[in-house]
Amino acid sequence: MSPTTSASASAGTTGAVLSVPPAAPAVAAAHYAARLAFEADVSDVHADLESGAPGIVVVDTRGDAGWEQGRVPGALHIPTARIADVAPRLVDPALTVVTYCWGPGCNGATRAALAFARLGYRVKEMLGGFEYWVREGFAFESAAGARRRPVDDLTAPRSGISCAC
Repeated sequence: MSPTTSASASAGTTGAVLSVPPAAPAVAAAHYAARLAFEADVSDVHADLESGAPGIVVVDTRGDAGWEQGRVPGALHIPTARIADVAPRLVDPALTVVTYCWGPGCNGATRAALAFARLGYRVKEMLGGFEYWVREGFAFESAAGARRRPVDDLTAPRSGISCAC
């Protein structure tokens, strides 16, 4: 039996997707609005930084080795373990903090966002972290200077133009 056949058989006559009914539209709207209140993607962060849109500060929460390997231009470097001690001196509480770490397989940005929230900051996590910043072809700074890698067309259009999602 193929994986597709197996999944279909176990889901019964409704199919795998509908084996758990979808939420009511109002419940779904509340859920997705809440997610967007906590998350921002790298393209939106990049657009705001490029345009000079006010109101955010981007914080790289990785250790020194990660920071030296590469970082979002203009980001502050505050490793998660140091947020409680350093943030009150470096981060304006009127700004929304956007945290990032290595990538989607790392929850460091989530832990950092929690630390900032516990200090009373408004905060969002940048989905995809530094990995997706680089994979989408955005410039980054490193110990070797400013760099940019080609766009990974599995994460963004090769043209570098926004996916318009």
